[in-house]
This record gives sequence, C-alpha cells and structure tokens, in this order.
Amino acid sequence: MASINISIRKEAYEFLKELKVGDGSFSDVILSFKKEKNDILSFFGVLKESDWKRKEENMKKFRANFNKRVS
Repeated sequence: MASINISIRKEAYEFLKELKVGDGSFSDVILSFKKEKNDILSFFGVLKESDWKRKEENMKKFRANFNKRVS
C-alpha cells in the first residue's frame, strides 16, 4: 500500500485523533466519512410501516392542546 504525507492544521489533527478508534489508522477515520455519505435512496421505504392515521390524530391533539395554551 502506498503512503502519502499530507499537512493538516493542529485542530484537524485533534479532531481526527478524537474519532480514531482502538488501533485504527487515520486513513480509516478519513475513509469512514466516505462510507457515511447519506444517499437519499438509503431512506427509501423507511416509513412504510408507519401508522399515518394515528400520527395525524396525535398531531391534531397536539395542535389543539398548543392552541389552548397559547390563546
């Protein structure tokens, strides 16, 4: 594996050092950001099991309660 030296500010080094886990390398920390990229499609279907009728009823109750307290 090739190695390349880079220069970073002390603040960046401390940030990466805090994220470093066990015997993991700084390269592992940096590459973890690449893996955590949130693709919008990864959220597809997450709410398909939600009970939307119940959520709507709860929101109506919440709004009515809020309006009573504010008025």
